[in-house]
Amino acid sequence: MLLRFDALDSKKFETMNVLKRIWRSTLGKKYIMALSGLALVVFVIGHMVGNLQFFLGPEPLNRYAHFLQSNVELLWPVRIVLLSLAVLHVVSAISLWRENRAARPVDYEHGQPPYGADWASRMMLVGGLSVGCFLVYHLLHYTLKVEAINFSAGNFRADVFKDSAGHPDVYAMMVAGFSQPLACLFYFAGVGFLCIHLSHGIAAMFQSLGFVNQVYRPIIEKGAKIIAVALCVGYLAIPSAVLLGCGREYLAKKQGQQSTSIALKENRK
Repeated sequence: MLLRFDALDSKKFETMNVLKRIWRSTLGKKYIMALSGLALVVFVIGHMVGNLQFFLGPEPLNRYAHFLQSNVELLWPVRIVLLSLAVLHVVSAISLWRENRAARPVDYEHGQPPYGADWASRMMLVGGLSVGCFLVYHLLHYTLKVEAINFSAGNFRADVFKDSAGHPDVYAMMVAGFSQPLACLFYFAGVGFLCIHLSHGIAAMFQSLGFVNQVYRPIIEKGAKIIAVALCVGYLAIPSAVLLGCGREYLAKKQGQQSTSIALKENRK
């Protein structure tokens, strides 16, 4: 039994050593950043596809949202994994940036970047941190439903009604949230930073994983920009539609129903 535990401890020690060696190497951190970035890109695409059910109407979107919220045993592990991936991505990016700065303490002569480094690539760290700030705002807005974050004079939480099945009306919540122009401005800026980040990040991810050569590089770079633009259009379609009036009648009807319900409850008292 003692030998068995010694063998297990030895394997754990070896695993830890391997992980340390991976993290301490520049190439290892590039792989970590690329793979975590790949997983996050897949999530961003899936999240957009789910949100676009907004244009199918209240019932499909609310049904989809209820499916996600009701699977708690799946929802929280996914959230924890995504948070861990985001932390790994940010920490590895900052570490690589510091290594690059240490290797090149003096700025490029005459301010000229190296060949092939466009504006998006030079703004990767700043853009990534801006995306992180936007993510915090998004969670405060729609997950925690903080009233001040919505820039609403009324109670944002009161705009989250129940649908016909008695579940939270996510459709009404989205309309209420995006009815505030200032809130939409934050989304336009945040999604803009995200798409600039991805326009270079997706191509850099393939390069870090060794899938880029002189033949495929132009194709991958164009593909990355197409994906970034598609995500930008997809994510900004909903706030833009709400600003143009989409869903306003539905929200007004729900608010009227809620006001009537509150009045009846007060009369009963």
